[in-house]
Amino acid sequence: MLNFHVVTLFPEIIHNYCSTSIVGRGIKAEKIKVDTYNPSDFVTDNYKKVDDTPYGGGAGMVLLPEPFFAAFESIPRDTSTPVLLMSPQGKPFKQDFAEELATHKAITLLCGHYEGFDERIRTLATHEVSIGDFVMTGGELPANAVIDAVSRLVPGVIGKSISLAHESFVESLLEGPQYTKPANFRGMEVPEILRSGNHKLVDKWRRQQALKRTFERRPDLLTGANLSKEDKDYLATLGE
Repeated sequence: MLNFHVVTLFPEIIHNYCSTSIVGRGIKAEKIKVDTYNPSDFVTDNYKKVDDTPYGGGAGMVLLPEPFFAAFESIPRDTSTPVLLMSPQGKPFKQDFAEELATHKAITLLCGHYEGFDERIRTLATHEVSIGDFVMTGGELPANAVIDAVSRLVPGVIGKSISLAHESFVESLLEGPQYTKPANFRGMEVPEILRSGNHKLVDKWRRQQALKRTFERRPDLLTGANLSKEDKDYLATLGE
């Protein structure tokens, strides 16, 4: 079982998301577990204050270090547990990191909120992670994104593991188009090759479609892809 420990001022955002869809099924199957730790529960004054004005002046409020440290230190964990601080300043979260995280028994995620957090909170993290070049009001939605991406890689969470092998970014390629019934919908037809029953040709078509989509939408990914001579020859025809 993979246990996610989430330090957050808004645990309901985490629990509401994680109770649904594949993550929710993974929890019910006892393949993953999600626990939250609210810094507000560790505040010692009567006002339950978790933030204060920044030293040196400036707009907004800054999260206090004391309740965050207390919440973090209440987590049953060992020193090998990755600790992710959700931050727009962090390293972009990518599929290979999700795969590495899925090999652990536990992961801790720290969610900031409001204007920012005391710099000393950064010392708790082993990694700072960003899900994109934009700023959100808090780290809860990015944390949910990480939980989702990692959970689906845990054995037993997704029924057919073979489907994972063909997804976008697994081979540094985007996934090609997929179709289901009906064969013709509003004049848009499913490619005949997919209905041919020739699995060898279908596999070749899917590979070429993945290459084509990656070439058109994310050519930067091709530099890290494991390409055969046939792949390279096909890509060369796209650039002509």
